[in-house]
Amino acid sequence: MNINEFQLWTKQFYKQRGWYELDVFKRLAFLTEETGEVARAIRAIEIGRDRPDESILNNEDKITELKSELGDVFANLTIIVDKYDLNIEDILKEHCDKLDQRFN
Repeated sequence: MNINEFQLWTKQFYKQRGWYELDVFKRLAFLTEETGEVARAIRAIEIGRDRPDESILNNEDKITELKSELGDVFANLTIIVDKYDLNIEDILKEHCDKLDQRFN
């Protein structure tokens, strides 16, 4: 799946679930929550978690958890991008151009 296909798929899926209609401030709150979950997953991989109320995961399961949380972050970013009628490929290209101009 390419990035534009993902943007369209995410928009359609979120609309079917009634999640797309949430305003951008709520979407930003979800993005913040998911970013925290990425941080927790990375902490588990890098330094571990000492919580008796959490199951101990092997390294493969920790990586799977990280991938899942990164997907959640990316989906929320995709919806924010779509809410402003932007295109992810355009954003990525402009970002690369900005860094090239700044550092090259």
